[in-house]
Amino acid sequence: METTTTAPAIQPVDMTRRQLARLVLILGALTAFSSMSIDMYLPAFPRIARDLGVPLGTVQLSISAFLFGSAAGQLFYGPLADRWGRRTPLLMGLALYVASTVGCACVRTGEGLLFWRVVMAVGGGAGMVISRAVVRDLYDTAEAARMFSLLMLVMGAAPILAPIVGGQLLLVTGWRGIFAFLGVFGLVSLFAAALGLPESLPEERRIRRSFADMAAVYGHLLKNRRYLRYAVALGCIAGVNFSYIAGAPFLFIELHGVSPQHFGFFFGANACGLIAASQVNRRLLRRFSAQRILNAAFTVNGLAALLLTAAGVTGVGGFPAQVALIFVCICTTGLLYPNVTALAMAPFDKAAGSASALLGTIQYTLGATAGAVVGMLHNGTAGPMTATMAFCGIVGLCAAIDRHPLFPRKSLVS
Repeated sequence: METTTTAPAIQPVDMTRRQLARLVLILGALTAFSSMSIDMYLPAFPRIARDLGVPLGTVQLSISAFLFGSAAGQLFYGPLADRWGRRTPLLMGLALYVASTVGCACVRTGEGLLFWRVVMAVGGGAGMVISRAVVRDLYDTAEAARMFSLLMLVMGAAPILAPIVGGQLLLVTGWRGIFAFLGVFGLVSLFAAALGLPESLPEERRIRRSFADMAAVYGHLLKNRRYLRYAVALGCIAGVNFSYIAGAPFLFIELHGVSPQHFGFFFGANACGLIAASQVNRRLLRRFSAQRILNAAFTVNGLAALLLTAAGVTGVGGFPAQVALIFVCICTTGLLYPNVTALAMAPFDKAAGSASALLGTIQYTLGATAGAVVGMLHNGTAGPMTATMAFCGIVGLCAAIDRHPLFPRKSLVS
């Protein structure tokens, strides 16, 4: 479908250190929209359920509502980003996100919460699509994987700080104040992008498409086996994470008696592991291909998820064993996310926006499905969460693995 070759509007080699740092901070904030929007209100789940007079499962479904909204929204932004450039669709989406936080803060019913979470997701989806497309505009596969790892250093602060900040806001302002805080975060990101993010797709590389052409591009991508394989793998990684996110408030707060204020510290420890792994990945890429790292990390993730399921079902090792195995599962996703994303996006240049959008849609659809399964199978034990994590890990391993798990004869992309 593509190859390429007109120079982008900005070049990494032309950036000063200050400009590069600003680019990383802005793109990192844009990729953090999903984590911020989900992780910050997790400690408030029981309170929201009581205040709105709905079952806890309804509040858990608001995560899946957000993820499905993200999946749909990203399909919309991809073609726009290839047609209009990266900045205009981004600013439109961020404005919608800010408006939706007001709706969430004022909601009075469970149905209203689900509706406004979908709108919030559609707005925030712009940041996720555009950030990946900008990286693909500027970098080749290996450098893109390093850049995605670097963005995770910024993005990773969200799952560390968001539940902690959310727990404290819950004490001071109540759960509605959490959505007000997210509105401020969205507004700051909007101004930062408007003032500090240069356009990475020049006029001559933009593609004018009809709606039929847009559908054809997505159809072409879905027929690309290599792309689809990595997209499914990315969706399974999201499934591991969102199964954990959906089940973590019950596991920690309800099942093991962790307070909402201390919940963030457990959640943050796993995020620290994810960040550390993503930075180790940058060093590993100097010696190994992205595919080889991916094979090994998925193998470890799948084994840890199976052991976690056994621990959740049998109770062997108790809470400490579950915490340790969850840490391994989440930590390895720090190696998986940047490499899968870079490998999936590598062949695409002119349609990077559409490729990014479909990638995000598949990622969030599968992640949302996994989170919804955890909520629907909720039975008062850790079993639904741990079994879903294991299933996603094994399917992702099967989708992404290249011949031998540790020593492939030939990596697809170096």
